[in-house]
Amino acid sequence: MAATQEHGLGRSVGLWGATGIGIGAIVGGGILALAGVAFAATGPGAMLAFALNGVIAALTALSFAELASTFPESGGSYIFAKKTLSGEAAFMVGWVVWLASIVAGVLYALGFASYASFAIVHVGRAAGHAAPTWVESRGALLVLAIFATAGYGLLLYRKASGGGMWATIGKIILFMVLIVAGLWALVDEPRASIAGRLTPFFPGGSIGLFQAMGYTFIALQGFDLIAAVGGEIRDPQRTIPRAMFLSLGAALAIYLPFLFVIATVGVDPGGSITARSLEDPATVVASAARTYLGPFGFWLVIVAAILSMLSALHANLLAASRVALTMARDRSLPHALGDLHRAKGTPAIAILVTSLMAVVVLVLVPNVPVAGAVSSLIFLVSFALAHGINILMRQRGGGSETAFRVPGFPAVPIVGGLACLGLALYQGFVVPSAGLIAVLWLGFGFALYFFLFARRAGVVDASAEGLDPELIRLRGRAPLVLVPIAKPTSTQAMVELANAITPPRVGRVLLHSVVQPPGTWERGDLAQQLVDVEGILNQSLSLSLSSGSTPEWLTTIARDPWLEIARVAKIHRCESLLVGLGQLTRETMSTRVGGLVNSVQSNVVILRAPEGWTPASVGSILVPVGGRRDQSVLRARLIANLSRGRRRQITYLRVLHENASAREREEAEKGLSRLAQDEASGDAEVLFKHADDALGELVRACQQTDLVILGLQRLANRQRTFGELTLRLATETSTPLILISRR
Repeated sequence: MAATQEHGLGRSVGLWGATGIGIGAIVGGGILALAGVAFAATGPGAMLAFALNGVIAALTALSFAELASTFPESGGSYIFAKKTLSGEAAFMVGWVVWLASIVAGVLYALGFASYASFAIVHVGRAAGHAAPTWVESRGALLVLAIFATAGYGLLLYRKASGGGMWATIGKIILFMVLIVAGLWALVDEPRASIAGRLTPFFPGGSIGLFQAMGYTFIALQGFDLIAAVGGEIRDPQRTIPRAMFLSLGAALAIYLPFLFVIATVGVDPGGSITARSLEDPATVVASAARTYLGPFGFWLVIVAAILSMLSALHANLLAASRVALTMARDRSLPHALGDLHRAKGTPAIAILVTSLMAVVVLVLVPNVPVAGAVSSLIFLVSFALAHGINILMRQRGGGSETAFRVPGFPAVPIVGGLACLGLALYQGFVVPSAGLIAVLWLGFGFALYFFLFARRAGVVDASAEGLDPELIRLRGRAPLVLVPIAKPTSTQAMVELANAITPPRVGRVLLHSVVQPPGTWERGDLAQQLVDVEGILNQSLSLSLSSGSTPEWLTTIARDPWLEIARVAKIHRCESLLVGLGQLTRETMSTRVGGLVNSVQSNVVILRAPEGWTPASVGSILVPVGGRRDQSVLRARLIANLSRGRRRQITYLRVLHENASAREREEAEKGLSRLAQDEASGDAEVLFKHADDALGELVRACQQTDLVILGLQRLANRQRTFGELTLRLATETSTPLILISRR
């Protein structure tokens, strides 16, 4: 797929910038915050826990690299789900990823606060002053964490990238100094002494190993954040995979030797890293560095920890704000989150809300281990989903020649997905609070979506499917459109409209002709009916094949054509039914057409157009609306289908009575603008009129356009009916008219 500019932010991030985002999120913060927790759970075996997590992360990075290079847009896993799953499922994935990045940011904000407080206490002691007890209180830690979160939120508000690269470079230098110094100290250590410090290697057994893996998986999270800002990366097909592998490789190259140094020369002879970690897991790394480097090493770790926590906090706030921005553009979150600051060009509201959410979670999460457990669990779930999405995409023929491809498919995503899911389930049982928080968040998001966001999100999603039929194929759908044709004179218009509303290469068209048996003769003699059927068949096949479509043909025999159309639509499970009528009268609409519309479980599109009309002749489309959104999803898809490949002038019209109050007018204008923005992606004119005879004004407006699209009313009992506006437009105008009714 072609890489396009996302959200107006532009593609300004190169390979080193993208790699910096990954390294900034991965390296340092997680290991310094959680190494003590891992050593306490499984002793020196924490090295193996990190190595195994590295294997799982590497498998996941392969799937992420393929998905992100195939869909190089901002939003990460949310975008992947949106392309291959339903809109509802995509929301839940995005909701999970948004929380995961926020909680990861909370972890690093708390980690920063812990180390900053620790540093203040020791600075006071070095100066001969005892630090006040409140410095290490939870309230002080919250103040420091909130200060850091607000500070980076302000940086992201002022500049799109937030300017966190200096902290990333600084912490890498400090880690290299700690590792090289530790390895140098090992040169003079007897092997027996080193072995003694690593024994027992697994004091907690296999259970301790899995606990350590669950607690610390978040320490290798961060490569996925590169996908979250994929719309801002240059040459994404090449840059994104390389940046992911470089950042994950750099993290493992630092983590494993660093853990080895901490577990060996970081412990006094005869001592144990397990015992030291059980005493004080939060500061065990700083204590270990003091063992082999003295006070210099101690303060080196403090500085490295502060830089690491800040850069990881920055990276996660950046990624979370981009996920919120993308979801808001799709109406899955409040639309205001998708606005860019006019002067600075940054998603200011998305950054503000994300930062506020982080502050709320900071208050709710009691400590660093719980924050690590929650974020690890949620990321593991999202990574398992990414593996599954990659498998679905491949099965449905997704991907491109220029995108990265996972080697060893499908074994790699299957093994990686099962590993992520298994570790997540284990973590949910071992740390019940983490599982409870994840479940509550999912339930809260489910309720929010269906009560607040589902309607508008469904409209935007339908428009996206209409404009990009590739979405329908990747989602595994093959919609069938039933097109009954009775007269050769209407064949061209019906076939061309069917081709326009059917997704190319994905959807199917079933042309249907009903022959009435002898004794009914409603449509002439049998011989003439068969001649008409043959003519329709020849003409429709010629039109369809010339346009690249390959329709199916069905001829059935029935006494009542209307009942037969409904029967065929039901047994073939047609998604849409396209009916063409030369003339519409009140009697026909209320009896025959109304009965058909309410007897099928399909979307219904009714075309009333003069002989010789074709969709290609349409330059302007008028959409009269009455304020309700009953048919908004179907209308959005139809407008997108008609606009695909050709720009048309689309006008949304609302007419209010002259006696309407000022408040009614203001609300109507806002509603009409939102409706047009949702259904036509903002590419439509909005026209608002006041008239004494509102229906008469609409009739006059319809006579000045090439095509009118009008939705049927939906009653409380889910019955679909023709309102007075529809009846008047159908009977008093000659303008081509399309009536739509969603199933």
